[in-house]
Amino acid sequence: MKKPFLLSLGLCLAASLPGQAQKARSPYKTRFAVDAPVTAGLGALSITGLLLVQQKDGLTDAQLAALNKNDIPKFDRFSAGYYSDKAQTAGDLIVYPSLVVMPALLALDADVRGRYGQVLGLYLQTMLAADATFTMSVGNITRYRPFLYGTQGGGDRNSKISTNSFFAGHTAHTAAATFFAAKVYHDFHPDSKLQPFVWTAAALVPAAEGYTRIKAGKHFLSDNIVGYAVGATAGILVPQLHKKSNGLSVLPVQGVNVNGYAYSGLSLTKQL
Repeated sequence: MKKPFLLSLGLCLAASLPGQAQKARSPYKTRFAVDAPVTAGLGALSITGLLLVQQKDGLTDAQLAALNKNDIPKFDRFSAGYYSDKAQTAGDLIVYPSLVVMPALLALDADVRGRYGQVLGLYLQTMLAADATFTMSVGNITRYRPFLYGTQGGGDRNSKISTNSFFAGHTAHTAAATFFAAKVYHDFHPDSKLQPFVWTAAALVPAAEGYTRIKAGKHFLSDNIVGYAVGATAGILVPQLHKKSNGLSVLPVQGVNVNGYAYSGLSLTKQL
């Protein structure tokens, strides 16, 4: 399923490739003194989350026998007991290549390529933001994976990773990569007619990843929804916070409220 989506995004980006690369003005403002510590801090959080995961315990046979799918919320219950090695493999073939393919596709655009070092720095920060949120969540939250409510899974049934259902990391990382690529393309080419195709491709790839994670019995629907939201938010928010047009404005305001009392103060606004 991944090839048509990635290909469509690649064609959209390649279509904007001029004959000769030009040093375009970057829509972003980055500062090493600020972004380096932020990126390092996110990396530290990711490592902390991984260490917390290592401290978790797997399930005993008695705990597995006591699991009851009726304890699962109704909207998630349909996938209890799902298990598929093929779906697991399909999901791996989406998420891992996408982490490399997305920034590579951006390099096809001459304007982005002229500021590629800056873009890669933002990409690293984006992926670490998604990863830190993911690892800290699974490191602190215990939720049993759907396949545990069936009979398959072999030795993984007693593994500590079987408690890492919330939330879907594969989906989050895929969404972070695709939405970052779409956002960067949008910011470099805000008037491009290819925008609908780029955003559609960006949305469909992580949706396909989420589908494979459900079929594989690795995550419930709600796990994937949260993972999708976390990844998409990171992919859009990190570039947005670095946009040059993201200025703050402070204006005096005054008036009368609904109770008839006068008020005055300052209005703080931030352009999105």
